[in-house]
Amino acid sequence: MDLRCKYSKRCLSLMYYCGGAIYYWSLLSANVLPLRCFSSSAINVLKIGDILRQARIFTNEDVLEYSKVSHDSNPMHFDSELARNAGFEDRLVQGMLVAALFPRIISSHFPGAVYVSQSLNFKLPVYIGDKVAGVVQAISLKENKKRYIVKFKTSCFRNDEILVLDGEAMAILPTLSVEQVHSME
Repeated sequence: MDLRCKYSKRCLSLMYYCGGAIYYWSLLSANVLPLRCFSSSAINVLKIGDILRQARIFTNEDVLEYSKVSHDSNPMHFDSELARNAGFEDRLVQGMLVAALFPRIISSHFPGAVYVSQSLNFKLPVYIGDKVAGVVQAISLKENKKRYIVKFKTSCFRNDEILVLDGEAMAILPTLSVEQVHSME
């Protein structure tokens, strides 16, 4: 695998070559940082090994809004002192809020996708203000009645390097054509 990175204040780009395919990712400065993936062997068509990725920074407002919807009132999300006394650096982002990156990535690239299942392994905490990248990689594809059943390996990384969450997801896609994400807000 050959990695090549470009960086500027407004954009971080990463190209890598793997198995004859060229992948290009772009991070834009924003709370939600869409990352696009293209394969040179079949432009805009999902195949095994393809990766889709988005990153975002979780804010205090995100934690509060998620708490309202989910009724998760665990004080570890709201009380810094309590969280530190429990051995954490600071207040925690709800694990399921972090995991919500996976269906967002899939549905933003495949409108009409039906999320069927998700396994989750929480490895490390995510704190308010952390940048977290959600990554989904197609690991199996099956056609079934003009729809596609796709299994994805799912991972979240804090600061692009520390694995905080992994698992697998299954989704039914209406097409394998990957739609480009222009804005996630």
